[in-house]
Amino acid sequence: MNMFLYLLGLVVFYYLYRWFREIPRVPDKGDKYVYITGCDSGFGNLLARHLDELGFCVIASCFTEKGEEDLRKACSGRFTTLHLDVKKNESVDKAAALIKDKVGARGLWAVVNNAGVAMPSAPCDWLTIDDYKSMLDVNLNGVIAVTLSVLPLIKKARGRVVNVASVFGRISPGGGPYTVSKYGVEAFNDSLRRNMVPFGVKVLCIEPGFFKTTMTDWIVLGKSFKQLWEKMPQEVRDDYGPDYLDKVDMRMREKLAKMSDADLMKVVSCMEHAVSAVRPRTRYSPGWDAKLFWIPMSYMPTGFVDWLLLKKAIIPAKAVY
Repeated sequence: MNMFLYLLGLVVFYYLYRWFREIPRVPDKGDKYVYITGCDSGFGNLLARHLDELGFCVIASCFTEKGEEDLRKACSGRFTTLHLDVKKNESVDKAAALIKDKVGARGLWAVVNNAGVAMPSAPCDWLTIDDYKSMLDVNLNGVIAVTLSVLPLIKKARGRVVNVASVFGRISPGGGPYTVSKYGVEAFNDSLRRNMVPFGVKVLCIEPGFFKTTMTDWIVLGKSFKQLWEKMPQEVRDDYGPDYLDKVDMRMREKLAKMSDADLMKVVSCMEHAVSAVRPRTRYSPGWDAKLFWIPMSYMPTGFVDWLLLKKAIIPAKAVY
């Protein structure tokens, strides 16, 4: 009993110490520029508005003109928007040149690589290599391209790189390129973090669980899923059976509604801390599903994880087990 109380006391002390240690924020926010990708909606949009309210000089990149216009109307005079297509090198380079002119000798305090897509997502044998390339160009190559384009400016400011990965960069519960891209982001994040230590640059990773955004909206995802089904060879459809699509539709509507957290500020608060804290964490895992289910599962034996994830999976018609 005494040993249990002693261990409990240590745990409480650790979390109190960590909480106190993480409170201080960087000074002179009005002199610090933060470049955020993927600000049309979701986490990026909320983060851009939040950092603007805190006094940072935000440079928000959007894919659409409407996204830029809405943010300009809602934010302060310090706020800057620009168009960015992370798949195109010329767009990335043009944005970097504009940022270099804007920040001048002080450099860029932070880049937040938030832009990403979730489609196409489906079992691996439904997809083509072009399906993989289209997502990797945004979720992985886009992160690398944007980071490298402004890294000299971040080194000048001794600033931060914040990469938005996912719990699915730790564990791969389904097929398709999404988890592949996020595993890649994790690897890039780890290698860059170690490379940048000598230059005083911090590299942080955000690994959210399920949250209610367009990336977890089954109305959107389901439409893409159905399109993939319809263009597949008949032989592959026969492997899965004629009712497979309906079963997936029913399961995903139910599961995503239950699993997705509507409080996006849980993620945005982690992003803000990574940008503004004097002593940020190396990794953030917002969402109770991330903390209590996905991350712990990523450390479990492979055979057990396979059994657990396949136990309630929808079985294809021609499955041999």
